[in-house]
Amino acid sequence: MKQDSGVECAHVTCRGGRLLSFVHNRFVIEEGVPVLYAYELQLESSAQGKGLRKFLMQLIELINARMLVEPNGAVMLTVQKSNTDAMAFYNNLGHVISTTSPSRFDPLIRTHRSYEILCKTFESEAKCRLEEGN
Repeated sequence: MKQDSGVECAHVTCRGGRLLSFVHNRFVIEEGVPVLYAYELQLESSAQGKGLRKFLMQLIELINARMLVEPNGAVMLTVQKSNTDAMAFYNNLGHVISTTSPSRFDPLIRTHRSYEILCKTFESEAKCRLEEGN
């Protein structure tokens, strides 16, 4: 169950007055673990393939590390199953399907959901709760 902390951020990249990218994130408590949830990451087509997406995810991880007052934590996000490029990208960064994702917690609805919830944990307690389901 997700609890909202109310702390929300948006990070924007512009060049020449033109929006190139943005990421929207929010601090929440997920399964008792403080989490930085990346709600949206968008790149303008001319900014794709230049490392900006990876940089923004590294920024999210840095913000997560600097903002959390407790030692346990994770970064979480939702990815559409049909977006195989994004799924591969996040897997390469160390994200795995979370125990909170529909495909993990309810086998009856597994095939009816078009998304997965991914997480990258940074501490053993978070790993137990969000990756292993303990």
